[in-house]
Parts: sequence; structure tokens; C-alpha cells
Amino acid sequence: MIDANTVLLGLLASPCRHSISPAMHNAAFDKLGINYAYLSFDVDTDTIKGAVDAIRVLKMRGANVSMPNKRAVVQYMDKLSPAAEIIQAVNTIVNDDGILTGHNTDGIGFVQSLIDEGIEVKGKKLVLAGAGGAGTAIATQAALDGFYEIAFFNRKNARFENAEKLAEKINQETDCKVTMHDLNDKEDFRKSLETADVYCDATSVGMVPLEEMSLIEDPAWFHEDMAVCDIVYAPRTTKLMKVAKKANVRHVINGLGMVLNQGAAAFELWCNQKMPIEYVKKQVFDEVKM
Repeated sequence: MIDANTVLLGLLASPCRHSISPAMHNAAFDKLGINYAYLSFDVDTDTIKGAVDAIRVLKMRGANVSMPNKRAVVQYMDKLSPAAEIIQAVNTIVNDDGILTGHNTDGIGFVQSLIDEGIEVKGKKLVLAGAGGAGTAIATQAALDGFYEIAFFNRKNARFENAEKLAEKINQETDCKVTMHDLNDKEDFRKSLETADVYCDATSVGMVPLEEMSLIEDPAWFHEDMAVCDIVYAPRTTKLMKVAKKANVRHVINGLGMVLNQGAAAFELWCNQKMPIEYVKKQVFDEVKM
């Protein structure tokens, strides 16, 4: 029940009406009896400064930030978390009495989804495809959380160049060794997977309208003693996951765990308590066909 004491949070993105974040967070607030309300606001890079000002003026507890604002919002933060500092992208803002701290929980969500499946991350090798916002966040958090090697694949374009700079920064500031690779070099891609402990596809391949496609179509590229992750959660089983299952890969997971855990990390930053993930999963995902 919204009343005069309700505290506002929101999503700053454009487009924003497809987001599941309001359903996730409002379900969690309701379950725990927290007097917060979460709404979506259509905000782009032309209006993001005004939206950040509104967080302070309206004494909002914070906000999530999505495309196209994750990089544009950085300049308006007072502080950045270690991951947000390295990536130079923010997906969660926390307002502490007018001091805004930018965080990036995308990578936290990915790593936690592995841990939830019983997958060890420290001292392991990650092969990662896709140097967009999700991929760069995953690479950074994976390095911070103990992966010893990341083979980062993307086609040679502007994103590749940005990822090269990120790789240099990760190599300087962590114990992880990140190398950049051309996704069009299929032989290099295949050979990198031979020694991978975890493969993650952080591209849009596999989601609508590309749901019948996969960057890897030959099960022989995988080995049983590894994990294969697709950050897509709709459909629940992607073409990549089907290929991995044919190869009898031990751990095959979709992006549901990542999206839940990145939301849970943001929730904890705002509320200083754990999101009831199983309840949220049932309310938002299990009862909706995706």
C-alpha cells in the first residue's frame, strides 16, 4: 500500500516498458513489508542528468540504469564501486543522503549464478563471447572474483577496441589474465574452448528473433567437464544450451540466475537485506511463460 512514507526507486532506461525489474522488486518489497515502490521511467542520454538530479531532489533511495544510459550516467555519480570504476558503466545507483554511488551488479549476478549451481570460479578459465554491456561487466567481475584467465571474443569493431582497453585495465588491476580474440577466427575459438572451465555467451544470439541460432553448433567443441552459460533467459532453453546438452556438458545454465542475482544484489544495496529470491522467482518467472 502506497502512503505518505513510501520511498521511490526506479528504472532509468529507454525503452523501459518491457523490463521485469518493477515486478521483481515490488514483489520482494511486498513479501518483506518494505515501504518502497519501484517504477519504470523512460529516460535516455539526453535526459539522464535531469533524472539523476531528481533522485537527489525527490530523495529516492536509488535506481537501476539500463541502455542507453549505463555509461552516460557515470559522470554524474559521486562515487563508483570497484567494478563500475573499471567498466566505466553503472546499472545501480544508491542514494545515501544525497551522495550517489554507482555500482554494476550485472557481473555479480553472473558469478553468483555459477556459484548457485555449485560451479567453482577461483583459479578457473572463462571463455566469453560478446563485448557489449553484459560481457564487459561479466569479464570484470569474473576477474575480481578469482578467475585466473579470460579469453574474450568479439568481432573486430568498436566494441572490440573498447574491450581491448578494458582488458588492459583488468590485467593491470587484478591477477587475472585477459586476452582479446576475433570471434570470426573459428579455429582460435574452438581451441580456446578445449581448456575452458566455463563458456559464457553474452551476445544476443539465442534470443528472439535469433532464437534458432547459436555461435557454436558442433557439440564436439565442448567437453563434459565444463559449464556452458547463455545469459538469455527467454527462451529458457536456447540453441546453444541444446548443443551443450548433446555434448553431455556437466553444467548447462540459462540467464535466469544472472538476472535474478543481479537484481538481488541491487536490492541488498538499497535495503540492507537479502531479496527473497525463491519467492520472486515463483511470482515473476515461474508463473509467466517465457
